This record gives sequence, C-alpha cells and structure tokens, in this order.
Amino acid sequence: MDSGLALIFIFSFTSLFALRKVAKKVQLVDIPSGRKQHQGAIPLIGGIAIFFTVTLALLVTPDLARNSNLYLFCASVLVVTGAIDDKYDISFKARLIIQVLMSIIMIKFGSLYLASLGDLFGFGNLTLNTPLSYIITTLAVLGAINAFNMVDGIDGLLGGLATVTFSSLGYLFWLDHQLDLYNFCFVIVIATVPYVMLNLGFPLGQRFKVFMGDAGSVFIGFTVIWLLVNGTQGENTPLRPVTALWLIALPLMDMATIMIRRVRKGQSPFKPDREHLHHICQRIGLSQRMTLLAICGLASLLAYIGILGEQAEISESIMFGAFLMLFVTYYLSITYIWRITAFLRKFNNSLTALNIKKEKSNNSAP
Repeated sequence: MDSGLALIFIFSFTSLFALRKVAKKVQLVDIPSGRKQHQGAIPLIGGIAIFFTVTLALLVTPDLARNSNLYLFCASVLVVTGAIDDKYDISFKARLIIQVLMSIIMIKFGSLYLASLGDLFGFGNLTLNTPLSYIITTLAVLGAINAFNMVDGIDGLLGGLATVTFSSLGYLFWLDHQLDLYNFCFVIVIATVPYVMLNLGFPLGQRFKVFMGDAGSVFIGFTVIWLLVNGTQGENTPLRPVTALWLIALPLMDMATIMIRRVRKGQSPFKPDREHLHHICQRIGLSQRMTLLAICGLASLLAYIGILGEQAEISESIMFGAFLMLFVTYYLSITYIWRITAFLRKFNNSLTALNIKKEKSNNSAP
C-alpha cells in the first residue's frame, strides 16, 4: 500500500506539469479580473489532475470505490462539464441540469439515495418515501457540489477543506473496518497534496502555480456526497446522517448563508460576489495564509465535533439541534460582521484609552 500511495503522489505531481502545458496551449487558464486578484494566466488543471489520478487508481483497483464504473461515468461527465465551464463560462442553468441528470443516474443505476435521515427530531428514524428520497438526494448532490465550488476563493482553501473532509470520512470508515472506502479517501487525499503544494507555491514558487478550476471543485463535491450516501444509508453504516452535516459544515454553511443573503438582496443565488467567509476574513485584516489556517482550523474543529458525537453516540437530535444553532450563529455573525467588528474595534480603542489614562495617572502620582 505504501508503494502504491507513493506512485499515486508521483503520478498526481507529474500530471500537473503535463497538464499545465496542455492548458496553456488550449487557453484553459484563469485571467485576472475584478474578482480575481492574482497575477498572470494560471492553468485551471488542478482538479483534472486529481481526477486523472483517482481514475488511474480505480482502473488498477476497481474495488476501491463501490459501483466504481458508475462513479467514474458520473464524475467524468461532471469534470468535462466543469472544464468546459472553466474555458467558456457556460450558464449556471446548464450546469445545474447536468448535475441533476448525474444525480438521477446515480440514484437509478447505483441505488444510491437518502432513504433515511436518522432520528433528527427525537421521534424515531425519519424514513423518506421514494419520491421524496429522490428529491432530497438530488438536492444533497447539488448542495455538496456547489458548496465546494463556492468555497474555492483563495490559494489552498479548497484543497485544505477537501483534505479535512476526506480525512474525517476515511477515519470513520477505518473505525468501521470498511477498508475499501477508507483506502479510497486516502487515495484522494494523497492525490490532492501535490495540487495544494503547487497552488501555494511550494516548493517551486509562483511560476508553477495552478488553480483547481470548476472541474475540480465539482469533482470533489460529487465525490464527497457519493461517499456520504455510501456511509450513511443501509444497515451497519459507519456514520449517521447528522454526522455528515458536521463533516462538511463550513462549506455548507458558507454556501447557505451567501445564497440567503443574495436572495434577500433580490439577486440570483448563483451570482458571484466577494461576500464569502474567506473574503470577509481578509477584509477584517487577516492575511491570505492566516485566513487559510483559520478556516481550515475551524473546519477541522467542526469535523472533530461530528466524529466525537458519532463515537460517543450522542443523540442525533442533540447533534442536529447543535448544528442548527451553529448555523444560526454563523449566519448572524456573517450578516452583522461589520457591526460586530466596529463594536470590537470601538471596545478595543476604549480599553486602550483607559490604559493610557491609568498610566498617565500613575506617572503623575507623587
């Protein structure tokens, strides 16, 4: 397994360099604009390299993912669509239609759908009838894909959050002795590391920088929901549905918050802007690296809470109630962030002024 993981790392790393050349020839690059404040044309091939690496691993070891042929088909369609979107910026409606179609294919041909949501309200297991389960599953697929797509805004963030999510999932699969899904999560993490390195400019500097692209964010989001459905449905599953919310809490809350705020402003929920958590962190004074560490650290903490709740078998209704409280707190904090920061700044200035006054008083005392 160790030699296999080393080969996965090497293949992912080398494919990034090969794809960089192809991307520049076909102009699959990100050009700086009003919302994109980087320098130069950056190849949008990070996600494609990860996808190729995972595909190779599955072709060599098909048992890594259940229904691997179906998974690869759906993922391939989504990655190709994402790459086309990266180059030509297609309509979000067209993207949503394709994502819905892949959801339907996943449900009908893979029998992968959310038939049970667990004991969310403390009244027993919430079982969905067939039509409702299909609708909820489709919404879950759309939610996961777009949550990871929207969070991709600064260097290292999407790769970092993906690593947190897949590592957490892998750990739960390992605890439950589902070694196929554990190994699959591990493969994705190893395949993602070279992208994160180049995206952050390590160790070769900014000259070899690459971006994930929509192809990559869509691939990661779809893979996350594929694994979550595998892990939460059926008998003897390694995690309860409510735990899934905690594993992807930050991307999910950020997406929901920004979409609600856009709708309240009378805008399309898919209209791009600079109101995401990573933008806010930078506007209140954090550097890009500090923003990356803060968000990934918070995501890790929330995933850890979910894992602890799962291991300690804390009531699902309690975990769900806690998640709802967390979301409300997050939404209100982001909505009133400028009032909060203004108050904290004013409070800090008052404390500083009071300390200066005390020092002057002490210095003037006989």
